[in-house]
Amino acid sequence: MKRKQLLFCCLVLCISLLPVRAAEIRIKTGIEVLKSQNFKLLQGKRVGLITNPTGVDNEMQSTIDILYQAPGVKLTALYGPEHGVRGNQHAGDKVDDNRDPSTGLPVYSLYGKTRKATPEMLKDVDVLVYDIQDIGCRSFTYISSMGLAMETAAELDKEFIVLDRPNPLGGEKVEGCLTEDDCISFVSQFKIPYIYGLTCGELAMMLNGERMLKGEKPCRLTVVKMKGWKRKMNYEDTGLQWIPSSPHIPQPVSAVSYPVSGILGEFSYMNIGVGYTIPFQMFAAPWVDALKLSKRLNALQVPGVVFRPIYLKPFYAAMQGEQIQGVQVHFLDYRKAPLTDIQFLVMQEVAALWPEQKVFEVADPKRFRMFDLVCGSKQIRERMSRTYRWDDVKPYWYKDVAAFKQLSKKYYLYK
Repeated sequence: MKRKQLLFCCLVLCISLLPVRAAEIRIKTGIEVLKSQNFKLLQGKRVGLITNPTGVDNEMQSTIDILYQAPGVKLTALYGPEHGVRGNQHAGDKVDDNRDPSTGLPVYSLYGKTRKATPEMLKDVDVLVYDIQDIGCRSFTYISSMGLAMETAAELDKEFIVLDRPNPLGGEKVEGCLTEDDCISFVSQFKIPYIYGLTCGELAMMLNGERMLKGEKPCRLTVVKMKGWKRKMNYEDTGLQWIPSSPHIPQPVSAVSYPVSGILGEFSYMNIGVGYTIPFQMFAAPWVDALKLSKRLNALQVPGVVFRPIYLKPFYAAMQGEQIQGVQVHFLDYRKAPLTDIQFLVMQEVAALWPEQKVFEVADPKRFRMFDLVCGSKQIRERMSRTYRWDDVKPYWYKDVAAFKQLSKKYYLYK
């Protein structure tokens, strides 16, 4: 027996010492392509960079350091969106101007006193460069920062360059109605669907081409295309490392899950995994019976997903320290899954199981406006609150999808 145990231990040790091969990187992001072109677009120019920790090359070197050290390029200023250039601010927290400790460059906040760059912020800049990994969802505010920066660049006749990156939701999935006039806000800045199926570069081209930006003239826009990215790819298909896009988007699955629960998450009505180890991947509360809810949801046979009973005690945020239960959403086939529908189906089944917990009757009415802004329309809440049946609301939610898909094809950079 001792001999077998010794052999087993030796085998485990040998396996642990084997070299771990990194995933094969299958694409080149915009910063990689810019490097391969010897920074031709930026030669002799004063550069302002809008970025955060996700702005890295394939070797995980920061775009800040790359441009700061690039020959013939003068990086003069940095600009931080929500969460800041270094990603150290929580959602919604004001970000202040400061100086970057690594380069000594001024860092101007696009999520502080102003959310739109001012002429003073751009006085030492010839070209603005945008390099941020987005998550493909309208209410995630980086695209709002990008669009408003494009407006300022157009007003001041500055160049604007997008270093393109993958959409972690792929380039085929589109869900949600267009933002309506009374719901334009920083979480729904442009008239696009909730899930819009474009890379940030393609979206920038659409904002410019369809004159969605305010102002009399379009932006002088250049998109540095990726190499190797396909619309059908999810993030794992790229072979790229994932860097948290925000504190609660720690993994690629978090980006996919954000539109699954983020709208309902505007209320503290249920815990959606923020404050636990699986942000945006669950729905739970003290009054839920996990087995009943999972059974009801699985009976709906939602394509591509299964609901597993879960029991937990959140570490912080909604229901901190309380024993709660509910369901975790597991993706069996992401491409088939209707992501945004899931939270509305949860609302529907909760209303059927626990009528006293109908969301719009127990949630704080002060949060209704934010819910509407994130949805991009008051109609979703108003229609859902009448019957709590998703089938009664779904046609409105999807009414703009086909037309948007057709329009957006004009701006596809990838097949």
